[in-house]
Amino acid sequence: MFPWAAVLKVLLLGATGTIGRATALALRGEGHRVACLVRPVASVEALSGCEVIRGEVTAAETLRALFQPGRFEAVVSCLASRTGAPEDARAIDRDAHLSVLAAAEAAGVQRFVQLSAICVQKPELTFQFAKLAFEERLMASSLTWSIVRPTAYFKSLSGQVARVQAGKPYLLFGDGRLTACKPISDRDLGAYLASCLTDPERQNRIMPIGGPGPPITPLEQGEMLFRLLGQYPRYRRLPIALLSGIIGGLNLAGRISPSLKAKAELARIGRYYATESMLLWNAKTEAYDAEATPAFGTETLEDHYLRLIRGEISDDRGDHAVL
Repeated sequence: MFPWAAVLKVLLLGATGTIGRATALALRGEGHRVACLVRPVASVEALSGCEVIRGEVTAAETLRALFQPGRFEAVVSCLASRTGAPEDARAIDRDAHLSVLAAAEAAGVQRFVQLSAICVQKPELTFQFAKLAFEERLMASSLTWSIVRPTAYFKSLSGQVARVQAGKPYLLFGDGRLTACKPISDRDLGAYLASCLTDPERQNRIMPIGGPGPPITPLEQGEMLFRLLGQYPRYRRLPIALLSGIIGGLNLAGRISPSLKAKAELARIGRYYATESMLLWNAKTEAYDAEATPAFGTETLEDHYLRLIRGEISDDRGDHAVL
């Protein structure tokens, strides 16, 4: 068991995102002393009870000033690139994290909890390789580490709520049964991340994690949404080949336009999520294994949809707004 007191001095990265805010709340709820590094212009209204430090995580001078010996015992990172575009992914998912880790090691930080993504288990995209590069370095470091790979987020599956409320059909790729996931709420994920600091069973491990209940396909998500709204199901099915065609066209255009080249990567990200399940991958059977995908928490996607429909929460997808 890690020889620490129950109350830790924690630096939280990515605190202004929805998962970061939930993690800050969970850390404070467990009694930890939490400092949040946020951008100079970021809103910090949701970080009550935390020390707010303004600066750029990509700036060497910020990290030098931040990581003084003895100031922090642990780092929890919910930081991620905004879109997954190649330049952003390499700068944030890889390089910024590598710089933070180096500074943390030099300052005597003992523990690092990293929010990753389950999709890195079958890497094809720049942001996945960027995350894996940091994971490899973290596992080789002197720190006690935890790498958490969630299956899917509620906000990522909420893009069509307003669309269906407006009477439009639910969009599906193929028959809507090609993929499945076990989404986890921000609150449950924040609690899980916070627990990694003091639970010895969650140290020096890579941990895939999903929410409660069975896996759900896009078709089932649509059926749930229509049922909650009291509407007759209406779908518009799009072929996967449509995404492939878009990618091909953007690849050609990207030879003369860097911005279109970046958009081609975004289209590849879209195709990946349209064709790959966010569940644990079994390399032996070469198939996704829903039964082996761990579950945690109590909140369900249906709970989330109901709160959105009732106006109790807002659509806070940010760069998750694809549809």
